[in-house]
Amino acid sequence: MFNRMKGKQGFTLIELMIVVAIIGILAAIAIPNFMTYQAKARQSEAKVGLGGIFTTAVSYFAENNTYSVSSAAQLGYSPAGSPKYSFYYGGGGAGSTINAGATLTQCASTWQASTISATATNFTAGAQGNIDGDPECDEWTMDDSRHLVNTYNDVAL
Repeated sequence: MFNRMKGKQGFTLIELMIVVAIIGILAAIAIPNFMTYQAKARQSEAKVGLGGIFTTAVSYFAENNTYSVSSAAQLGYSPAGSPKYSFYYGGGGAGSTINAGATLTQCASTWQASTISATATNFTAGAQGNIDGDPECDEWTMDDSRHLVNTYNDVAL
């Protein structure tokens, strides 16, 4: 009876190879999904930042009866931390940049600076960022009616 309990113990090479293959298949499925979810989470920075610009612009309008500013710095909005997105307000040119969060020289997509504007009665703010390290950038706009639009979705590519 004592000898029966001392039988062979452990796993065969085939059993170990099957377990490694199953783990490999699960990792191949899970890692791309994880990366996509991570990029979607980074997109929330653009949404929050543009929401902050909207609130600041509406407050500026209440005090000055115009959305128009001579430079984006006049608006008084600045994102906290180290943002991955660059935010724009007030029109084309260097004066419309609120921050230089993203390295925009890495972006292959064409940013439509002409869509970023601020007049006496309305505005459109924008955000652009490289959230996943490829040559394409994620781009968002929000207007004075709080319409949030993902003009170029880098996550879907």
